[in-house]
Amino acid sequence: MRGKVFLVGAGPGDPELLTLKALRVLKTADVVLHDELISPEILALVPKTTQLHRVGKRCAQKGIRQEEINALLVQFALLGLKVVRLKGGDPLVFGRGGEEIETLRQAGIEVEIVPGVTAALAAAAAAQIPLTHRQVSSTLVVLTGHQSETAGPLDWPSALPPGATVVVYMPGYHYAATERRLLAAGLAGSTPCAIISQATSAEEKVYCTTLEGLSEASRLPAPTLLVVGEVVRFASHRSLRQQLGWTAPAESSDFVPLLSESPAQAGPEEQSE
Repeated sequence: MRGKVFLVGAGPGDPELLTLKALRVLKTADVVLHDELISPEILALVPKTTQLHRVGKRCAQKGIRQEEINALLVQFALLGLKVVRLKGGDPLVFGRGGEEIETLRQAGIEVEIVPGVTAALAAAAAAQIPLTHRQVSSTLVVLTGHQSETAGPLDWPSALPPGATVVVYMPGYHYAATERRLLAAGLAGSTPCAIISQATSAEEKVYCTTLEGLSEASRLPAPTLLVVGEVVRFASHRSLRQQLGWTAPAESSDFVPLLSESPAQAGPEEQSE
């Protein structure tokens, strides 16, 4: 009798952002194969009777190959076990979930996807950056700064829609190259950027700059996410808004109402870098 594999999104790390379905599946799993970045708080929710296998891969560090992970999923399922492949964020957003689905289907093994809160949503929420705003940005472009060695160079669009919000997963520290690519795609050098490190954790840090200053940005601890676009001006942190030249209101509160004008109509204060 064949088992079943669940590809489960663990979210960004905060256990309270784990979905109810993900928690239920974890509580009843026979085997859990988890990524490197799954938080200890989430792993603590796995029953002690469940087999726990770390199969994570970290950039620039030797780790288990994807082919080996695929083989383990098949082997455990063929033993009739309930297998959970626990992935950070969402399993189908830059998580190699497609490769694992393909392998399991070829082996005739049932697979179910349990979505999770992906990094773009979690990091933006933590910094209170709206990824879209009807007066600023109606387009969201999601890219990755890391690609497998066999896939060739990054396939980023040569032109981006005006006013688009761009989110770069796994941007690494090649900020100068990222800056050049985005400028070449049509973004203005004055476009605000936010680097969000370890989102939703106690160690979360946010660094704001502009696209033309990205190459000089601080190297924050991984995992990081890069948000580029005028929406970054709505970041909740007063110090970050001041870096962008957006003067906070006289009140002591860090809350700033969203702009009432479109970017083309905004006053000098909102347009300054």
